[in-house]
Amino acid sequence: MKIVSGALFLSLLLATASTYAGVVVGGTRVIYDGGKKESSLSVNNPDNVSYLIQSWIDTGENGTEKAPFMVTPPLFRLDGSKSNVLRIVRAGGNLATDRESLYWMNIKAIPSVEQDNSKNTLQIAVKTRIKLIYRPQGLKGVPEESAEKLVWKRNGNSLSVTNPTPFYMNFQEVKVGGKEVADVTYVAPQSSATFKLLSGVTAGTVTWKIISDFGGIGEEHRAAL
Repeated sequence: MKIVSGALFLSLLLATASTYAGVVVGGTRVIYDGGKKESSLSVNNPDNVSYLIQSWIDTGENGTEKAPFMVTPPLFRLDGSKSNVLRIVRAGGNLATDRESLYWMNIKAIPSVEQDNSKNTLQIAVKTRIKLIYRPQGLKGVPEESAEKLVWKRNGNSLSVTNPTPFYMNFQEVKVGGKEVADVTYVAPQSSATFKLLSGVTAGTVTWKIISDFGGIGEEHRAAL
């Protein structure tokens, strides 16, 4: 059996990474407008090699419940310097009409490799995972317009946030006393979330920025704890 040393494995990994830049997904999230029949997401291949693209939608961490959306095409070949469009269509489901619902879109890109027994190659499949947020038809506005309504509380080394709005609030940054809070993610609509504070944080002011529908960074908001 051939044993590959750590240094050789690392060199192969770096060589492959430089050869396969990977496909480019046309967005950091998908906002599905409940008033439309479908949503779409572009996939571009800037490389010279072809990729096999597989895509699917799941419900989150457990993934036991089937997501009420389907992606077409779910599996296809994407040649070098080409692009394609993934279409997301709702397929039933009893979704809330007074708040957003969150799902996850997965896009796996597997590079093609020419058969050459004289060369050592390492094939890496790269998976991109982004949020798919379903926004009901009757929901007006965007998250940034309601970001000031978030309510913050501190309990020892924990920071909790309550979201009374119907939108998912995806944080780009949260700071307490000018110190950034690590591992901040999001808070679901009409729910709460808790994040851990760094030791030594004593100031009573929290600032936050959220990510817009288009992946941009919103303005800074501020509140007293």
